[in-house]
Amino acid sequence: MASPLGFAVAPPVGTPASRQPRAAAAASLLRTSAFARPVRLGPASPPRRARTGRHAGGLPPPLPRTLPPLPPLAGVPVTASSSSSLPPPSPSPASGGGGSTITSLLGALYKFTRPHTIRGTILGAISGAARAVLESRAPIDWRLLPVAALGVLALLCGNAFIVGINQIYDVNIDAINKPFLPIVAGELSIPVAWAFIVGSAVSGLAIVKTYFSNLILGLYSLGLVVGALYSTPGTRFKRFPIAAAATIACVRGFLLNFGVYHATMAALGVPFVWSPPITFLAVFMTIYAVVIALAKDLPDVAGDVQYGVSTFASRLGVTRACQVVAGLMGANYIMAVLVAVAAPAGSLRRGVCGVAHAVLGAVLAWRYRLLDPSDAGSVKRFYNRDVWGLFYAEYALFPFV
Repeated sequence: MASPLGFAVAPPVGTPASRQPRAAAAASLLRTSAFARPVRLGPASPPRRARTGRHAGGLPPPLPRTLPPLPPLAGVPVTASSSSSLPPPSPSPASGGGGSTITSLLGALYKFTRPHTIRGTILGAISGAARAVLESRAPIDWRLLPVAALGVLALLCGNAFIVGINQIYDVNIDAINKPFLPIVAGELSIPVAWAFIVGSAVSGLAIVKTYFSNLILGLYSLGLVVGALYSTPGTRFKRFPIAAAATIACVRGFLLNFGVYHATMAALGVPFVWSPPITFLAVFMTIYAVVIALAKDLPDVAGDVQYGVSTFASRLGVTRACQVVAGLMGANYIMAVLVAVAAPAGSLRRGVCGVAHAVLGAVLAWRYRLLDPSDAGSVKRFYNRDVWGLFYAEYALFPFV
């Protein structure tokens, strides 16, 4: 008798004796024809049939030389060559269940916020607040910690809005330069991205308006507006190297550091004064923000050239742009050492400032020697690891300067 897969099988117990020879012959044919030849996977061809409908000698028709196609693996889409009668593929873990969907969405949103910028914002907030507390010499009121945490949350909301709106308007360019970003990778839809950044901006503004002064609210609003003008069509400051550098220097160099320091002093009830350390940090980090503005396009030259975005790196070429970036960073460290040497006694911890920045400058020189401007991977590592790593190191150092 025939199985559902088209193979002849031995007759069940109780088969009449008149049919036993045919059953034995069919079993012998199964051993010699179905398994003596290599099995070819693919669409099954119909078995040959004798003209009379039965094989010579009264036996059943011979078995097909090919096996029917296997069902698809779980999570692998059925192609046009697959049988239409096959069951649909099982859902992949990423798409199954509410918990997995929420986890995937949270992961996409985390990538959407550009974690390396989040780290810089958090370090800047902690460093500026710590410096203000040290300089004020006022007793710490632990009841202010929730307000400080809300201030950091507001900064993160502003950060998410600025980097998010840039990704929304740069989808085509990011498809070439940063295909791992969640919108380009299909992990996050445009409507969800818009809802997230609008919610972030509204939440940040609400926090600042409720817990901080009108001056801080004005600075925060200015940062959001300038950050949006950097990316939105019509203005799109990122098309112009000088405007792009000025935008990033304004938001990340001045507004962040001045705003955090001023807000902390106000919360402590201490009048704001431009002390030597905060003046040094504001100048140093504003220059460093220009460095980031110039360096951020080093890995993105291919997409910027294709879509006509004129950046510092696309104009000068990667090699010369790397030289300028490293030179500007080195000049900043030399300036820091000279400030430490020339600063009046008591204005700064001159030994810490001078020695630490000399060490950081030496690290920069070492990392630059390992840079290969012709290698895209080397350029990306220089920007992501070295430029941003030294940026984080400066914030870690600042409370001790």
